[in-house]
Amino acid sequence: MAIRQGPIGGSAVDQTRDGIPILDISDHLAGKSGALDALASEIRSALKNVGFFYIAGHPISTNLIERMFEETKRFHALPVETKMKIHLNRSNNGYMPLKGHAQRHSTLNKNPKPNENESFFARRERDPEDPDVKAGKDLRDPNQWPENLPGFKETVLEYMTTMEAFSLHLLPAYAVAFGAAPDYFEPYFSESETTVRMIHYPTASQTDHAENIFGTAPHTDRNFSTFLAQSNVPGLQILTAKGEWIPAPVISGTYLVNSGDTLRRWTNDRFLSTAHRVFNDSGVDRYSIPFFHAPNLTASIKPLASCVDATHPAKYPDVVYEDMQIEFLNKNYFNRQKHA
Repeated sequence: MAIRQGPIGGSAVDQTRDGIPILDISDHLAGKSGALDALASEIRSALKNVGFFYIAGHPISTNLIERMFEETKRFHALPVETKMKIHLNRSNNGYMPLKGHAQRHSTLNKNPKPNENESFFARRERDPEDPDVKAGKDLRDPNQWPENLPGFKETVLEYMTTMEAFSLHLLPAYAVAFGAAPDYFEPYFSESETTVRMIHYPTASQTDHAENIFGTAPHTDRNFSTFLAQSNVPGLQILTAKGEWIPAPVISGTYLVNSGDTLRRWTNDRFLSTAHRVFNDSGVDRYSIPFFHAPNLTASIKPLASCVDATHPAKYPDVVYEDMQIEFLNKNYFNRQKHA
């Protein structure tokens, strides 16, 4: 179904693109009466039925997004030996070369092979005096930044700070969507976990596809929610409830948002964590920038009371988010094998 031309009005789901709803959140961000409940209803429908939605009316400036894509291209244009100087550390900060990970946590991959993408990762920038940093705890290692790339670090940190603030504004709608008070998530997202990944996908061939080689193989995300800034080169596909892979088209001015395993666990499987994959057969390089938002590392995740009843007993025991994240990294990232 083609997107309507012109601005998308109100916070209603005005159109869908290949089954993925488009939500305009401008009324919610403006604090208009009734907008929170309306957006919560739309998120509930999207995450129960699709697991993905587009966001229109967001506050992230085009200039900042464009600068992030320029920095992504600038970084990946560096010689490999230069990038390898900041090879992924224990906390998964820094540079991951091609074939640096495989989606081994996913049951969708019968024969998981290394993914054909290279990435730069940055997590929350931590104070060197933070007791957890000084104690050398896992997942608290400092970010690694490339040398002789002026403006790169500053732009990435500006983007992460801006995206975290934006993500926090949406939490009340998520909470209301599954029957909790608007402030339910506040204690869990104090010092929330944030990660930006700046990805380069070289072009691939149909031979790769036939051999089960992907830019990113079928998987689900482990975090709470993912906000994807896409370039104008397509390649992302999502798995529908019917078992069909459909493209997630690039829609200018929007973010593509999906829920992850953490939110699915919190809602006792009422919200989806939908599988997706990337295959870049466009003939040109593809770049994308997902921003991953998750609760703080010490948050205890258990099915919410409003999602548990006699018909739907709790499917999951309590788990600390840090443990979920460590398990995920150890399964998928080759640099973590020696730390596991």
